[in-house]
Amino acid sequence: MKILGNHNLRLTFSTQLALLLVVSVFLWSVGAPVLFQRAHAANLTLVSDTLSNSNLGTLSGHFIRFNTVSSISTTQTIKIGLDPVGSAFTEIFSTATSTDFSLQAGATVYSIVSVCTAGNQLSAVGNYNNGTDENLTLTLCAGAAVIPATTAVAISIATTTASTKVWTNPAAGGSYRITLGGTMTDSGETRVVALQNVTLTASVNTSFTFTVSGLATSTVLFGGNNATTTASSTATSLPFATLSSTTLAASSTLLAQQLNVTTNARNGFSVTVQENQPPTSSTGATIDLFNNGASTTVPITWVPPTATLDVPSTYGHFGVTSDDGDESQYAANEFAGASKWSGAMDIPKVVFSHTGPSDGVTQNKGKAIVGYRIQISDLQEAGNDYTNTLTYVATPTF
Repeated sequence: MKILGNHNLRLTFSTQLALLLVVSVFLWSVGAPVLFQRAHAANLTLVSDTLSNSNLGTLSGHFIRFNTVSSISTTQTIKIGLDPVGSAFTEIFSTATSTDFSLQAGATVYSIVSVCTAGNQLSAVGNYNNGTDENLTLTLCAGAAVIPATTAVAISIATTTASTKVWTNPAAGGSYRITLGGTMTDSGETRVVALQNVTLTASVNTSFTFTVSGLATSTVLFGGNNATTTASSTATSLPFATLSSTTLAASSTLLAQQLNVTTNARNGFSVTVQENQPPTSSTGATIDLFNNGASTTVPITWVPPTATLDVPSTYGHFGVTSDDGDESQYAANEFAGASKWSGAMDIPKVVFSHTGPSDGVTQNKGKAIVGYRIQISDLQEAGNDYTNTLTYVATPTF
């Protein structure tokens, strides 16, 4: 019996040896790597998710990026999980559109659609608002280009201004997991932070400076057809001296003042001028407003008084112009570069304005010249004390 037992042991060993030899020959013929080949999952690299708005409870776009380790083949899925444990996000996704979603792998752009048709596409399916495994799953459509290994992938989810936001941030501040998985070989995760927006407050003191300056004799009005002043003025006086009817030249009766405005008013400023009365003598004679007593609200080219006997308003007239190129009480540049005139100084007349902050030195924005002209005929009543008062009002608009 003992011998028999030993004989049986020897047979068993021989049989095992024979089987091992058979298997070895088989592996040698087909190749051991083929028989034992298997996939090994790896971690995605450079995984991130950038929010377009991190404020609490706010709809936000997501820009998800990662680098593949293995390739992603057709019918494989990319599963984007939102806070898989807490389900803190709220979603409104229903139908994928190319406006709301896109994916780019390297230089290849893929459309994300609801149903695969043709081309480089991924179909999207959402599992939302049920408290369990909430995710957006993208399936690489048949016929789409395979996403190669070691490729930078960028997934845009409602990041453009035209897109409809689909994911609402958690209501509570904190750090939340975003996972990447699915049937693609590799996986990874990142985090986003939801936090209350920061409110910045500041104040800027208002500034407004307005000055009036006199101009010397022979000052040329900017753009005013080379019209030049006939006498010097000061900040507080326009001394026309003795008027003469022997010439109708504009330069013979023209004085001017320079206006400067410096302000940080958001909507700029306007400067008006108004007379308290027509230039009036102690006898009650007046030099009426241009043109012939009709105040000429919208500026026109200068014309002499008509000098109609027994119509005192036509004996002489007094007008105003400005070289402000963007003055726009009635029309932009209504004074046409100081070549048109108005007599509408019986009410506030805008002679200088701008629609934004001004530096006090730039023509049309911070600086302008206002010209005053008197022209009389031989019928203008004598008097050595014609006078009136002009009042400037500068108004900032914040």
